[in-house]
Amino acid sequence: MYALFMLLLAYLLGSFPTGFLLGSFSGVDVRQAGSGNVGATNVARVVGKKQGLITLIADVAKGFLTILLSSRLGFDPTVTALAALAAFLGHLYPVFLRFQGGKGVATALGIFLGIAPMVSAILVLVFALVISISRRVSLGSMAAAVAAPVLVWFLSYPPLLVGLSSIIALMILFRHQENILRLISGTEPRFQL
Repeated sequence: MYALFMLLLAYLLGSFPTGFLLGSFSGVDVRQAGSGNVGATNVARVVGKKQGLITLIADVAKGFLTILLSSRLGFDPTVTALAALAAFLGHLYPVFLRFQGGKGVATALGIFLGIAPMVSAILVLVFALVISISRRVSLGSMAAAVAAPVLVWFLSYPPLLVGLSSIIALMILFRHQENILRLISGTEPRFQL
């Protein structure tokens, strides 16, 4: 019963629509502007870099706080992994936005910060390196997503975390379908810092 409550709480935490709310406060519906995504990159593009940074921090916090809370409440690793997945899916499919959410990259980073800090550090480096070369956030996001399960496996984390990171990676790639098509056609926008 308590485990189910933890999963529900994690999903609701993941569903919190930071980017949408910051856009609304500025008079912009980020779902109708730019890429239409509620994540940090689109918020930064259409609302402002400050709001984009706040969105990034809040979205990372969703994943990290879920891991922290589940661990502090004494749940076993399986429940904690399921809670992490619930928070991640909450961000992708938030109940507060009719299940139309972000792509989950920042929330995934928060999850990895909580369960595999060394992996997180390497993923940030992969992300930054790919962006510095390509100037495309989507490409950096997908490269980090693909690297995640490989690193979790290579650094000998438990199979449960290899499975969790594989699901997260597949979902991130799935959510980037339009970006993949734009990358292939050469129309994916570059990110300006």
